[in-house]
Amino acid sequence: MVKLIGMLSRFNPVKVLVIGDFMLDTYTTGKVKRTSPEAPVSILHVQKEESLPGGAGNVALNLVSLGANVTAIGRIGCDMAGDELKEFLFKEGVDVKGIIYQKGFKTPVKNRLIADSQQVLRVDFENISPLPEELEEQVLFSLKERLEDVQIIAISDYGKGFLTNPLLEAIISLAKERSIPVIVDPKGDDFSKYAGATMIKPNLSEAYAAAKLPQSTSLEKVAQNIFHSCKADMLLITRSEAGMSLFYKDGSFHNFPVRSKEVKDVTGAGDTVLAMISVTLANSIDIKFSAQLANIAAGIAIERLGCTRITLSDMAERLLEYDVDNKIFDEEHLFALQQVLQGKKYCVLGLESHQGMSTAIFRSIRKLSTENPERKLIVYVRDSNPDEEFVSLLSSLAEVDFIVLKCESLKNLCEIIHPHQVYVMEKEGNLVLLDHAIALLSQVKAVAKESSLCELS
Repeated sequence: MVKLIGMLSRFNPVKVLVIGDFMLDTYTTGKVKRTSPEAPVSILHVQKEESLPGGAGNVALNLVSLGANVTAIGRIGCDMAGDELKEFLFKEGVDVKGIIYQKGFKTPVKNRLIADSQQVLRVDFENISPLPEELEEQVLFSLKERLEDVQIIAISDYGKGFLTNPLLEAIISLAKERSIPVIVDPKGDDFSKYAGATMIKPNLSEAYAAAKLPQSTSLEKVAQNIFHSCKADMLLITRSEAGMSLFYKDGSFHNFPVRSKEVKDVTGAGDTVLAMISVTLANSIDIKFSAQLANIAAGIAIERLGCTRITLSDMAERLLEYDVDNKIFDEEHLFALQQVLQGKKYCVLGLESHQGMSTAIFRSIRKLSTENPERKLIVYVRDSNPDEEFVSLLSSLAEVDFIVLKCESLKNLCEIIHPHQVYVMEKEGNLVLLDHAIALLSQVKAVAKESSLCELS
């Protein structure tokens, strides 16, 4: 397998414009203990209610979780659901100035009733209506304003009427003028309205419907028909637990089988794929690697109930399960490591590879790992040209969570990632405890020559 965390490590904060159908997902969770005396239906004893942005809102939240700066354009109704949706996105750091109110329009709400970790019923509140012409002009004006510094556009079409054909044509045209890629999560059976998009990513049933072909037809033929109608550069067909298939205009394609532990709920997996593809392509990551990362993200999403946000931390942990070499970072890619470490306790151990894997080093690594199993251990290899065999051996140790190479100094690393504790290891193997981290951090280089294992707390 390609060392995908090398791709993950290239993630930088990118600016993504999300435009499409915003809605509110409500989860009513409880237990079913008896049948109603009024009708042959179960009674759900409600224990919890929660509301989250759905549709394009879920795409926006996934993008935020992947470190992107997000600008949103869409519409909501003049109602409590719309206010709640907009406020939630605002608190998450999404630029919501492009989300407009439409009188007479009802903010779509999907209420999922969940009993014992299974969805038993979904109740939808919505009225599908095209965007009025005057609001269409307002959205176009807002779009032109908000394209500044945007690196990619994610179109999330849920068929609620906001994305009119003239609006879609204008979005793609403006994007082409500025060389901004456009990724579309489509709806309906007419993909010609997305003509000129960089990528269209339908699910399997949407692809067959758009190709006007029976399910017995090969996916290659389906892709040919869709390319003929929409003239996109690429087509990514998601196939739920079967993975996804990436097609190019020239007829070549790649299949990516899903890697999931358990299929619990496919809700929102398409949003997760759209977010991951958008972030990776905006970071100039090759589409083959982007698709693999999106496939893994979708695999994590379908293991969880309801729409879920996939973080870089989730991705790193899953990639580490596939390949221990995925735990290695360098200074250029510390942004990804910072994202991975969010919300976790972690310490840094500075080593030199020329020491080799001595008993003292192994004992110290084991000690730091067992003292606090919930704390992550980051090993910083201080050599400018670390020994490959030493690094490979470190990677194979379950006690080592991450390895940092080629950083300017231990002090520089600590100033970037702010560890809870810092340790340095010298060949003698003695343990010396130091206090007052801030004062001593500047002395780490000098201390490292005299002490074997120092803690800054």
